[in-house]
Amino acid sequence: MMTPRLLAAVLPLWLAMAPAQAMQPLSDGALSSVRGGDGVSFDLNGFKMSGDARVTYTTPDGASAYIEKFSASRSDSALPFSDPYTLDIVPGAPGLADVVRINFPRNATGEQKWQFAYDWGVNADGVARQGGSVVMQDFVLAGGGLQFSTPPINDGVAFGAALRLDIGQLAFRPRGRDDSSEQMALSGIHLGGVDANGNLNGTPWVISDVAAQPAVINALSDETGERLHIGLSWPDQRYGSGAASAGGLVIDNITFTSPNQPSVDLGSSRIGSMQIQYLDIKFRR
Repeated sequence: MMTPRLLAAVLPLWLAMAPAQAMQPLSDGALSSVRGGDGVSFDLNGFKMSGDARVTYTTPDGASAYIEKFSASRSDSALPFSDPYTLDIVPGAPGLADVVRINFPRNATGEQKWQFAYDWGVNADGVARQGGSVVMQDFVLAGGGLQFSTPPINDGVAFGAALRLDIGQLAFRPRGRDDSSEQMALSGIHLGGVDANGNLNGTPWVISDVAAQPAVINALSDETGERLHIGLSWPDQRYGSGAASAGGLVIDNITFTSPNQPSVDLGSSRIGSMQIQYLDIKFRR
């Protein structure tokens, strides 16, 4: 594969050697059909991973929780790279820094589906317990994306997130990921933007925006020292409407299943409209 540096060296030489009759001017019509853009596009066609790695969080008093044996795979459309992820660096709002923007696939037909699973456990107060598995089936992202920049004030990372997603089933299985005889299952999960009547309208829910309502991760100091801080600012009317974006959540069915017991069906659940106006979390040392 030719590197950019080698290409830069070879291209002028090739142009100098090319016959003059092989190069023709393009008409205005031909030029107008040429499309291009900055940034990087990447597809995860046929992506699959699994392993025995474990991530553990340990508190100062020695208690811990972990997740392990994470697996993920994705099914795709019949046309690879027809709907990729894109990464761009774009100008920020007036007076703010540039923004790194990752756009999710539009996935209009819902063919790009993810499958996830992991095991978890805890070790606290002298009790070590393997808690079972979490299994997520047919996880579909359809539009939205992530933003990263520097915060308007203080250090750290400002980020934005917009999500429209559907999940076929989210199951909590105490007997392991392959045993569905005992589980709590949330089937048909739908999250996205809503209209004035609180109905999902097919758009992403803008949970945070680097200009209009930035989320932030940084370290703040107080009388006890530095602490990890995660926050979401109040909506900023200078860069938006001054109101937090509204989202909706629909769960088609919630069931509990146990061996030799009748299933408990709780039916559906719906949150017509929800907003995050402000969030301020400081982790204790």
